[in-house]
Amino acid sequence: MATITILPADRTQAGLWSWGFRPFFLASALWAILALAVWIDLYLGGGALPSRFDPLSWHIHEMLFGFIMAAVAGFMLTAIPNWTGRAPLKGGRLAALAGLWLLGRVACLFSAALPLWSTAVIDLAFPVAICIVAARELVAARNWRNLAMPVPVAVLGIANLLMYLELAGRDIPAGLGWRLAMVAVLALVSAVGGRIIPTFTRNWLVARNVTSLPPPHGKLDRFALATLHTGLLGWAFFPAAKLAGVILLAAAVLVFWQLARWRGLKTFAEPLVTILHLGYAWLALGAAMLGASLLTPAVPPSAAIHALTVGAMSTMVLGVMTRATRGHTGRALTADRATVAIYILIFIASVTRVLAACLADLSVALLSASATFWIAGFALFVLRYAAMLAGPEKRRA
Repeated sequence: MATITILPADRTQAGLWSWGFRPFFLASALWAILALAVWIDLYLGGGALPSRFDPLSWHIHEMLFGFIMAAVAGFMLTAIPNWTGRAPLKGGRLAALAGLWLLGRVACLFSAALPLWSTAVIDLAFPVAICIVAARELVAARNWRNLAMPVPVAVLGIANLLMYLELAGRDIPAGLGWRLAMVAVLALVSAVGGRIIPTFTRNWLVARNVTSLPPPHGKLDRFALATLHTGLLGWAFFPAAKLAGVILLAAAVLVFWQLARWRGLKTFAEPLVTILHLGYAWLALGAAMLGASLLTPAVPPSAAIHALTVGAMSTMVLGVMTRATRGHTGRALTADRATVAIYILIFIASVTRVLAACLADLSVALLSASATFWIAGFALFVLRYAAMLAGPEKRRA
């Protein structure tokens, strides 16, 4: 996979429908707020949704196939023009893709009033469309080395289908759909993070004449990711397998070692870089906790799952969304106070959510606190970045 950089802002391209990151990063953040607010209200107050999914299943589904899927789409539709040199998808075609994503959210929420098959078709149309668009662009540019990038989106589509088949009463292992979706997202986070984090760190350190730099991507990195992906896939298909737990613990050690070589401690002066290291650290911690949960009841599986989702996924999503937005709209690649506050809020949300799964007596209070910090973090992202995403780039002197 090619190293990912940020293209200079193109002053001929502005407005919400000029680049994939613009509508989809904004949609991802807005849905993160709305879907979590609905879920926590249902959790604390009871009630039901007009959905075929029960509240917990809907929450899991919409975090993975609503919030995360939109962020992944925004990333891919922005990275692919960088890899291929082709013009980005824009205008009516980009708006149509965003409309497909939104239609899926509405159909899932009100699925009790629709035939199950029609809800599934509507919801699955978006990942299928993203795969087609991505594959078409990569093939047209003969960019064979990145042709595997649509695969995680395809796996997300398959995982979504499995959730609908399980809902329909088919003989599907319980939870396989959402576990497989988690694996697909974590595979993408680890593969992309393993490239961009040392690259962005190296560039930042070189600009400051620091000579102790992250090493180039090599055999250790490939072995760490192979071990991690093997352990995660083992857990997805065999969620009680102790062997998967052992592999995940070994993977966690390798990922921590990988992270230590990237010189993250030298980046504290620039939170826009540090946040990516923190997201990857959550990945290592979550892998360790998930592995331990398969070997001992002392570690609740829910704590491990939320270390990987609220911790690793959401931190990396916000890290990439803030950096890409600033870079592609002509802003300086440095975190302002509002951006730092976003990072702090999502970190507190992650910690309190993991603790809520570990401390039964305080679980309701901690879960409520986590939801509050999560919503505040993404609301602040919308307040700070919506104008950047919807408006023209900033012209530099």
